[in-house]
Amino acid sequence: MAPRGCMGLRRPLAWAWPGKMLAMGALAGFWVLSLLTYGYLSWGQGLEEEDGAMRAQAGERLEPSPKASTQPHLIFILADDQGFRDVGYHGSEIKTPTLDKLAAEGVKLENYYVQPICTPSRSQFITGRYQIHTGLQHSIIRPTQPNCLPLDNASLPQKLKEVGYSTHMVGKWHLGFYRKECMPTKRGFDTFFGSLLGSGDYYTHYKCDSPGMCGYDLYENDSAAWDYYDHGIYSTQMYTQRVQRVLASHNPSKPLFLYIAYQAVHSPLQAPGRYLEPYRSIININRRRYAAMLTCLDEAINNVTLALKKYGFYNNSVLIYSSDNGGQPTAGGSNWPLRGSKGTYWEGGIRAVGFVHSPLLKNKGTVCRELVHITDWYPTLITLAEGQIEEDLQLDGYDIWETISEGLRSPRVDILHNIDPIYTRAKNGSWAAGFGIWNTAIQSAIRVQHWKLLTGDPGYSDWVPPQAFSNLGPNRWHNERITLPSGKSVWLFNITADPYERVDLSGRYPGIVKQLLRRLSKFNKTAVPVKYPPRDPRSNPQLNGGVWGPWYKEKKNTKPRKSKAEKKQKKGRIKKKQRKTDSIPNCRSGTTRG
Repeated sequence: MAPRGCMGLRRPLAWAWPGKMLAMGALAGFWVLSLLTYGYLSWGQGLEEEDGAMRAQAGERLEPSPKASTQPHLIFILADDQGFRDVGYHGSEIKTPTLDKLAAEGVKLENYYVQPICTPSRSQFITGRYQIHTGLQHSIIRPTQPNCLPLDNASLPQKLKEVGYSTHMVGKWHLGFYRKECMPTKRGFDTFFGSLLGSGDYYTHYKCDSPGMCGYDLYENDSAAWDYYDHGIYSTQMYTQRVQRVLASHNPSKPLFLYIAYQAVHSPLQAPGRYLEPYRSIININRRRYAAMLTCLDEAINNVTLALKKYGFYNNSVLIYSSDNGGQPTAGGSNWPLRGSKGTYWEGGIRAVGFVHSPLLKNKGTVCRELVHITDWYPTLITLAEGQIEEDLQLDGYDIWETISEGLRSPRVDILHNIDPIYTRAKNGSWAAGFGIWNTAIQSAIRVQHWKLLTGDPGYSDWVPPQAFSNLGPNRWHNERITLPSGKSVWLFNITADPYERVDLSGRYPGIVKQLLRRLSKFNKTAVPVKYPPRDPRSNPQLNGGVWGPWYKEKKNTKPRKSKAEKKQKKGRIKKKQRKTDSIPNCRSGTTRG
């Protein structure tokens, strides 16, 4: 087992021993010593090319050549279910030294928003468009649903490939797979290694959606990665190994887009035992396991950063880190002091941990408090890549690079968090409550400058301090329980002055409420129908070799074509039958028996 920690490599001494054999022996000795002191980069042993590994172990970095492209390497790291508080620089008890350091040396995004659940955030990142414009307004894409990211949406990797980028994805897809055309490699990625579903076992990579609906969920491009079935490799470490392999095999003089969507820290709460030891003092077992998972993730990102430097990508790279939604307190996460949790439109569900780290930033070590949304990465990255954004793309995102890099004002003044017309409607919502402008029974949320409006049922609304949940369930002694008024279906907050959503201003400022309702109504006129089909029994992995994967096939007309003579003969029989039917008294067309 490799030793814990990540120590810097020492330069070899200038040995003066004579003879080639002694020199080679010394070099081999220092190579072994370097491996032992390199800590967790041992996850990737055997993955590097021998020449590159030997030079790197000797302290030689592979920096880009003078002919390197002006296009930066783009690395987007997406954590799963990391809560707003669950990073060291937000006051967490969980140690995240890598994230803290990268953020401190880059730009922290402290007014940054995503979506409250997995699929919507991922779809908005990869298309630059709101859910109402892709049909994914409701819930997530379920494993058994014949649904996926619309095929007519130009994806981010597709746009980057147009300008010469190599595109690779490692990790969780969760954007549908019922047809082969929905797979990552058909949506712009040169390679894909990861899972298709929203969650699964971290070691076996196995997932049960319901009793009798279980299967393997780990892919290498378009085929099940059965080679990893019996290895029991923890997914955070396994994905990091693959990232190291991608970087080791790519020429840094050519632009690279690398999308790393870690499974951590989504449930099930699993972590290698040695990561649990530092958190023995945390009584809540879910929080303890969650902390261990996050520590492992932090060290994995350290290894990714070291690999970027080792293989010559770092100096011309832009690394973006983001969570996909708020944390789930019942599964160990914490959004304190924000209100609500994952799955809700309170700040705790949609305000995310995020930062940008890059040598290309003009203003490093700063905090950006301008409004930023996950749809903004699409146009920002395409512009950085020197690509083209056609008007017919109808994006909802903005190019925010100058906002982040130079501290300029954000071009974004509003965010449509969502309009979900099929979510359970608020019992007391009505058109009257919405001043005849909007039916407040519908779940929706919108942000315009400092103001945020929610209608319908916004979801679980409590403030949950860290460790407020016991091992068995909610402990209300340590939890601020909020019972929403029975007749309430509209809320208004000034998020700049009240980021914790403790003072509802809807009664005090009806004029502001009306303005935001009108903006909601205007957005709704551009919405496409919701795509949320029923489950398809053909999706059962047992019908697909025990693997979750594409199952849908277009129905083909297998009936043999009839000749003209046969068609003429059938037409004659139909006319004869009609004459016979017409002779029967009181025969009415459309009647049924029984």
